[in-house]
Amino acid sequence: MPRSSKRASEHFNLSELVFSQTAVRHNLDNTPDAQVVENLQRLCATLEQIRSLVGAPIHISSGYRAPAVNHAVGGASNSAHCYGLAADISVPGMTPLALAQLIEKSGIEYDQLIYEGTWVHVGLREGDARMQVLTAHFSQGHASYSEGLPGKSVG
Repeated sequence: MPRSSKRASEHFNLSELVFSQTAVRHNLDNTPDAQVVENLQRLCATLEQIRSLVGAPIHISSGYRAPAVNHAVGGASNSAHCYGLAADISVPGMTPLALAQLIEKSGIEYDQLIYEGTWVHVGLREGDARMQVLTAHFSQGHASYSEGLPGKSVG
């Protein structure tokens, strides 16, 4: 079976998690190693739970990013995307805020859940999950983060 069509889980192919427009535009290699593929399969288990929760397909706008790709998109140097442990997702017909709120209340385990305005970042990590919920704020090409989701008090 060609690597690009390899199933990572019931509803997700590996190719969905490694494809990057940025990598194509800049001619960057975004091929994951074996450990990253293993991490992507773990990530897909979480994405399957989210898909089941919302009862609809999930669009993955960004999954694995090789370090050069991550640098090209301006990602954090320690981004979980570089390890195959994060995906930026959306669900057609659902606002990203509603998606983030649903995931937060669901009991699904994650390390970071970040409402990014037009998508939701779901990140995992090795070890204990922090269950950290953040909102990204963008200004002049830079992001800052606040705890919680819009409209909710933290605490």
